[in-house]
Amino acid sequence: MAVIEDVLPLGTELERSYRAYVRGALKFRVGQIVYVAFTLDESVMGFAFPKEERAALVSSEPHKFQMPSPSEMRFNWVHAHLAALDPTEARELVVDAWRMVVPKKLSRAYDLAHPNGPG
Repeated sequence: MAVIEDVLPLGTELERSYRAYVRGALKFRVGQIVYVAFTLDESVMGFAFPKEERAALVSSEPHKFQMPSPSEMRFNWVHAHLAALDPTEARELVVDAWRMVVPKKLSRAYDLAHPNGPG
């Protein structure tokens, strides 16, 4: 079972990433782009994810993943119940979301520095 503390360090450890609070909710950003956001109760994590693949993700594990709200459908976004994820999976989702918003050279540099993933 993942909790917010499992992914919290990534909000500042990933290059160009920083944490921000918007109306009390924690978000991870690169520049002005939000790539991860948590609900106020920290039970659901929204994260950047390719629009073309999200229906398959949600249907493959509906106990873990859900579609974003109707107003978020235009974005590359999906939601996950943190309690349904294991900590490693939660960290991998955050890193993959970060990869969507940074230049490829930063993503490649991360891979070289972390050959075994975000462990």
